[in-house]
Amino acid sequence: MFLNRHDAATQLAAKLTKYRGQDGIVLAIPRGGVPLGYVIAQTLGFPLEVALSKKIGHPANPEYAIGSVTLDGAVVNENAAGISMRYIEEETARIQAKLRENFRLFMGGHTPTKLKGKTVIVVDDGIATGHTMVSIVQAIRKSQPGKLIVAVPVAPPHAAHQLRPLVDEYVCLSQPEGFMAVGQFYVDFEQVSDEEVIDFLHKNAATTTSRGGM
Repeated sequence: MFLNRHDAATQLAAKLTKYRGQDGIVLAIPRGGVPLGYVIAQTLGFPLEVALSKKIGHPANPEYAIGSVTLDGAVVNENAAGISMRYIEEETARIQAKLRENFRLFMGGHTPTKLKGKTVIVVDDGIATGHTMVSIVQAIRKSQPGKLIVAVPVAPPHAAHQLRPLVDEYVCLSQPEGFMAVGQFYVDFEQVSDEEVIDFLHKNAATTTSRGGM
């Protein structure tokens, strides 16, 4: 059980100190992952950006995911068989436009950092189904990072089987049986606002710039 996101981030950052001094970046999944990403980025002296992904819903049931979209592309699941490519392409374009809008909201005029050759640490406050994290990791892999690390405080045991083959290191502090929701493992799991996300990103950018980073 973690007291709050700051407590979880502090414990997680302690497991990542070996990456300090490398040419790296922290990519946090908003909104809940950004407070953790801030603490980790500050600990390592890394810049901090957001990693965005959204599911493609089935045409007959939007809550049923048939794939996922990131800023860089889309991944279509096996259960999308029989669904028209036109629908998938139109949904991908629509979702990517929304993701670009969200990136501008959080990052302003900053363009996404080129990840080739960098140590990339992807952070969230926990993993539930794993779909979002998998889609983001698959998209990052296409950018040819030097190292790719996923770091989360808590996740169900099956997440390790999903993610370990895709990354160089999977860091998870707790993998409890009987996992139902990320929030059950935090005493304080208040929602994070857009304004808080933007504040964390701006604060980290200011300190990174002062160190001669971004």
